[in-house]
Amino acid sequence: MTATAPVAERPAKEPKQSKRPQRFNEGTGRLAAILLSPTLLVLGLVVVFPIIMALRESLFTSGTKLDANGFIVKGSTFVGLQNYTDIFKGDTGHRFWNAAFNTTFFTVVCVVLETILGVAMALIMHKAFKGRGVVRASILVPWAIPTVVSALLWKWIFQADGIANTLLGTQILWSTEGWQSKASVIIADTWKTAPFIGLLVLAGLQTIPAEVYEAAKVDGASVWKTFTRITLPLVKPALLVAVLFRILDTLRIFDLPFVLVGAHKDSVETLSMLAYDEAFNTRYGPAAAYATLLFIYVAVVAYAFVKILGADVIGEARAKKPGGGGKAKKRRATAPEISAAAATNTGMGA
Repeated sequence: MTATAPVAERPAKEPKQSKRPQRFNEGTGRLAAILLSPTLLVLGLVVVFPIIMALRESLFTSGTKLDANGFIVKGSTFVGLQNYTDIFKGDTGHRFWNAAFNTTFFTVVCVVLETILGVAMALIMHKAFKGRGVVRASILVPWAIPTVVSALLWKWIFQADGIANTLLGTQILWSTEGWQSKASVIIADTWKTAPFIGLLVLAGLQTIPAEVYEAAKVDGASVWKTFTRITLPLVKPALLVAVLFRILDTLRIFDLPFVLVGAHKDSVETLSMLAYDEAFNTRYGPAAAYATLLFIYVAVVAYAFVKILGADVIGEARAKKPGGGGKAKKRRATAPEISAAAATNTGMGA
């Protein structure tokens, strides 16, 4: 009888403890909140608090009045929404709608001209040629000049005996009521701020890989197709941010028409100038009402611009998963993938 050796029992496996995987960004949210708290506090003091106080001031009227007994009463009086309703009545309403039209007109015309010239400047500055540094510096000089100094410079140019009339061979009173005063503001504002758009667009152009243009050139794409199918789509994020900044800035235009043409001119009076005029005459309630309406106007335009054109202002654009509503991580495309996409977009690929 053969004896069999006893089989050793295998030791029981210890149950694995489920460990929660540690995320790479765990704790960064709290750290970010701590680091940003001083900045948020400063923003609250210099932005949120003045807005709240302006809203409160717009519900009051201040100055010297007579009460029912004929005694002089000084101080602020709560009037509710009267300051807002008075804006749309009589001569004040006519002046308000004229200022609103001027503000919108300057914004549309100036931003369109500045965008066209800014993109052209960016394309010129992006090219490699001898003396490019001098050209870049000369293009950016107008943006570095303070607005008041620029307005005084153009006021000298647009004088009755100034350079503009000498070159045109005519006598145009640029600072009087009429189309010429609007034209002077548009010319001066476009000259000064078009380089700003050009600078931001140039930054976007420098992020486009050279392989994209090489693929388009191999496929026989024309210059116009290369610009419309490659350059413009890839530079769109930077361009939209630049245009948004210029829209917000032009909606609040004040110093340029005020110095160049002057106050109380119906042709160039804007909403900011109306608010300044009321505050200058110590009518702080109506001035706050004008400022509040301008703030609402600017906020609505900015929101509509971001929603309609999809400007990724704060960098939160994420690609969604095809089958669900969750957010997927956005992968950076490689140079060969971009080149293939560019070749497809040109419509010239095989």
